Amino acid sequence: MTPPIPRWLRAALASAALVAAVTAVIALLEPRIPALGLGVLYLLAVVPIAVVYGGAVAGAVSVASMAAFTYLFLPPRYSLDPGTSERWSVLAAFLVSSLVVSQLAARLQREARRSARLADEQAALRRVATQVARGVPPPEVFAAVAREVGLLLGVDATHMGRYEFDGTATGVAAWSSAGDHIPVGTRVNLEGESVAGLVMRTGRPARMRGYDDASGPGAALGRQLGLRSSVGAPIVVDQRLWGVMIASSKGDGWLPADAESRIAAFTELLATAIANAENRADLARLAEEQAALQRVATLVARGTRPEEVVAAVVDEVGRLLRVDSASICRYESDGALTFVAAWGRAVELFPVGSRRMLGGHNLGTIVFETGGSARIDHYADTSSGPIGVAAREAGINSSLAAPIIVEGHLWGVIAAGSMLEQPLPADTEARLASFTELVATAISNTEARTEAAASRVRIVAATDEERRRVVRDLHDGAQQRLVHTIITLKLAQRAVQNEGEDVPALLAEALEHAGQATAELRELAHGILPAILTQGGLRAGVDALASRMPVPVQIDVSVGRLPAAVEATAYFVVAEALTNVAKHARAGHAEVTARIEDGTLGVQVRDDGVGGARADGSGLVGLADRLAALDGELRVESPADGGTNVAAAIPLPG
Repeated sequence: MTPPIPRWLRAALASAALVAAVTAVIALLEPRIPALGLGVLYLLAVVPIAVVYGGAVAGAVSVASMAAFTYLFLPPRYSLDPGTSERWSVLAAFLVSSLVVSQLAARLQREARRSARLADEQAALRRVATQVARGVPPPEVFAAVAREVGLLLGVDATHMGRYEFDGTATGVAAWSSAGDHIPVGTRVNLEGESVAGLVMRTGRPARMRGYDDASGPGAALGRQLGLRSSVGAPIVVDQRLWGVMIASSKGDGWLPADAESRIAAFTELLATAIANAENRADLARLAEEQAALQRVATLVARGTRPEEVVAAVVDEVGRLLRVDSASICRYESDGALTFVAAWGRAVELFPVGSRRMLGGHNLGTIVFETGGSARIDHYADTSSGPIGVAAREAGINSSLAAPIIVEGHLWGVIAAGSMLEQPLPADTEARLASFTELVATAISNTEARTEAAASRVRIVAATDEERRRVVRDLHDGAQQRLVHTIITLKLAQRAVQNEGEDVPALLAEALEHAGQATAELRELAHGILPAILTQGGLRAGVDALASRMPVPVQIDVSVGRLPAAVEATAYFVVAEALTNVAKHARAGHAEVTARIEDGTLGVQVRDDGVGGARADGSGLVGLADRLAALDGELRVESPADGGTNVAAAIPLPG
């Protein structure tokens, strides 16, 4: 391929040709027109040169034209001396005129070129802006900008790159006049010297001339493409450095001084296109996330079994976050983690039902120890422990987890992991946490249903046992007395008919058995619900209980009559607590308080005994069931050697 002719040589050849042509015309006209009047024709050589090559070259052509005119046409011929002052004046006037005309022509040409360039630039910007306004996909906008910048600046190649988290840049668009540009998708390390690296480190436009002595992968790529000069401008999206736009030339000269500002006009449009695309992506992602949450919430609302809910959650999380694995685990009392749901790579790594012991540096252990969300990037470099080793062997690189809190207690953890080099996005923890609330609700609902079912079973069993006790007591006590009374009265009746002497004794015996039966029936009824409670209220019932205690009991019951169910439940709380004080506490003193605050009856029984009472004892569990029937709560605090405090809260109706 023939190398291009240098500009200076083209200017010299064109100037010589024009001067020679005008000289030939003057030579033809000289016999008929005075020579001094023909010198102005040399402007026909000066003006074109000024327009094409500028005022400096035109000035040289003016001097050369004057010398040729003097040497060839003014006597004495073939001499550079004009001879007379008049001729000197004419030549000087011609020289000044040609210089002025050449400068004016050059200036007009510069203005014309500037106007044309500005028009071309505005047209290019309008074309790109139209694509941005129409919502054209970013890759098409990137390709259009790369081409427009290349043609507008008259360079050999343009490249657009997106900065990555690991100090590299990924090519998103490229153009070259020869078709030998860097392929889109090429990833280049920005260590060493390169325009892309300078822009990334400074956040400002940068330029380089010559890659021969530069180091780094970027410089090597520039040498491979034969680039000699490059200029780049940053692409800033929402005040963050997103990427870079670069224009490069294979020529020896510098790129225009205003190249940075002209590229910057396009980077602003690029930033708008990128921001619009990201906003659209965010809206689509939000809609997708809300749809996933709604699907899971529907399952929870329908009372779907927790196993199905957690399986649906990890499936939604895996697809929504575009990760390689997702799992849900439950913390066990023995320091282990049980996997209750798995998706993606986790199905092989951590099958449902498998267990891993906590310990080391891994997400399960971090969440257990802190109770908060956790993230590990570069898992292979930092993880340890049974869970960390398994994840590392599976190639998980970036992973995060969020705690599942059920009724204020840490129940388990939900985790997601990616095998890609770049970390998961910064907002992934928040998106993951939105699912943990639904999982917690499903688990809480199931536990509540299970507890309610168990409570109903206990209540039914307690009711049956109480019924059997009442039947047994009636059979063994009052019923036997009444039967004995009837038999005695029948004997007395026969004695009356036979006029026997033992009638008074039989009647006395019958009366005695009837009285004992009445007393036993009264005692039985007292065991079910004491008369003093139904007649005198909670204060009277507590006073009666305290009067039978072997230790002093301080009473502070500041409530009046209450609904029957509330009153009876509060009474049985005090009765059970005081019974435990008398039997087990080895206390020297007890206190009973009852008061109403914010529409809730609070009952508290405190002693100064040895403590250590168990909340899962049959009596206290029965009280908890009785309170639950009224939406109440039971709290038992009984540290060793710290006494016992039994507190109940019962909402009042209305």
